[in-house]
Amino acid sequence: MDALEIARWQFGITTVYHFMMVPLTIGLGLVVAVMQTIWFRTRRPEYLRMTKFWGKLFLINFIMGVATGLVQEFQFGMAWSEYSRFVGDVFGAPLAMEALLAFFVESTFLGLWIFGWKLLRPGLHLTALWCAVVGSAISAYFIIVANSWMQHPVGVTVVNGHPVMTDAWAVFTNNTALVAVPHTLLGSLGVAGAFLLGISWYHLWQRRRDGIDTVGPDGRVVPGENPELPGRDRTDHRVWLRSLRIGAVVAMLSFAGTAVTGDIQGKLMFVQQPMKMAAAEAACHDGTSFSVLSVGDVGSKDCSNVSAVIEIPGLLSFLAHGDFTTNVKGVNSLIPQYQAQYGTNLPDNPIYGDRAGEAIQDVPVMEVTYWGFRMMIGFGGVAALAAAVALYLTRKGTVPRARWLMRLAVLGILAPFGANAAGWIFTEMGRQPFVVAPNPSMAGSFDQVFMFTAAAVSPGVSAGELLTSLIVFCVVYASLMVVEVRLLWRYTRGGVASAMPELAEKHDDGEHKQSDDVLAFAY
Repeated sequence: MDALEIARWQFGITTVYHFMMVPLTIGLGLVVAVMQTIWFRTRRPEYLRMTKFWGKLFLINFIMGVATGLVQEFQFGMAWSEYSRFVGDVFGAPLAMEALLAFFVESTFLGLWIFGWKLLRPGLHLTALWCAVVGSAISAYFIIVANSWMQHPVGVTVVNGHPVMTDAWAVFTNNTALVAVPHTLLGSLGVAGAFLLGISWYHLWQRRRDGIDTVGPDGRVVPGENPELPGRDRTDHRVWLRSLRIGAVVAMLSFAGTAVTGDIQGKLMFVQQPMKMAAAEAACHDGTSFSVLSVGDVGSKDCSNVSAVIEIPGLLSFLAHGDFTTNVKGVNSLIPQYQAQYGTNLPDNPIYGDRAGEAIQDVPVMEVTYWGFRMMIGFGGVAALAAAVALYLTRKGTVPRARWLMRLAVLGILAPFGANAAGWIFTEMGRQPFVVAPNPSMAGSFDQVFMFTAAAVSPGVSAGELLTSLIVFCVVYASLMVVEVRLLWRYTRGGVASAMPELAEKHDDGEHKQSDDVLAFAY
């Protein structure tokens, strides 16, 4: 057993798990805030129902995200102490601001929103939600600032072998972060869009299956009501139809936005981390063509057994430089360049443990970078295409009765989750063998900043301890996943009435009454 590899697996598993909650929290929070804003301005009952139903699912996911996010902070000191010592003077500022400013704003105002339905004036109540949503976006910004410094260190000088922040403005306006932030936020909206689309499709299909909604001779929906089922009225139909179409539009626009910001991000990566992007394209040799499909040993360390089967001439040059003719360096050209700048073997230093003197693997795991890059784009494209199809199929006010289409729509919720996860895995594993990637603009400079991953793991933690904690985390996280999925499924199947118990309660005259219990929504 190798402590470094187990530590990497542990951090990777817990991070990807946590990031499953993050984009849904960010994206769905913004959508719910917009829904409540429309209700505040129009007082249309469907938007109040939409706010409460989607808000309930948002809260379940938010709570799980907080619980799993706390683990990430502790891992820096427990499993990656050498890394923490190296980056501490830089990371302290953004992480402290994320915890003390953004997260406290987010959690405080979210608490006011949860318990303030009957206690705050509608305008103040809406403001509390917007403050929480803005807080979550600011929180994401500070985290991405920290991560972007690992991808492209700036604003520091080296003192006694450690980087010390000398220009906070450069750190917080790192061009890597300024592109990654909108890319991440737009990706989060894509997750929210697919979430709305899939769940709303299920409820519209259920209304048709139960005979509540029918289709007239012109093919248009005829919304109905079922007095025996709480909330299954004509307003309920508008809730799901508008949620579905909002989700579809959000999914399509977010994909377009992530494509634009992803292109800018890719151009930066070709400059800042050329090996990562060459490995992502399986570009073994210099050239201009983009590989749609390559075969051979994509995981080979020297890229010698990889050949492109389907190529698009000039596209690689466009992705890298914005033209169709400039050659882009391939893996085989970059390896000697990396070896000249960063050495061929790990330094003979006790910090590297048994790995001291080992040959440096300059090429990241190409199976991960190559297929991760394609999965990121592919899953996002599938979600956008599904959204366009959904808009067309629901143009007459309902969904088809086909059960397989409903199941496909619900399964499609996972597509943008897969795109987000694949994108982060590609971003992080493509940086190897560095945990802090070198900044090429500092090449040859005495104060160039970088750190090999092999030097980052805690020296006092054994492989057995890491393996034990990894197993415990996996068991606990699997249990939490079961809890979250069951809660989400329970409230999803319950429909709007699950978030608005008052819909099941009526006065003697048959009118719905409003619950005075502020805890009804929270719990």
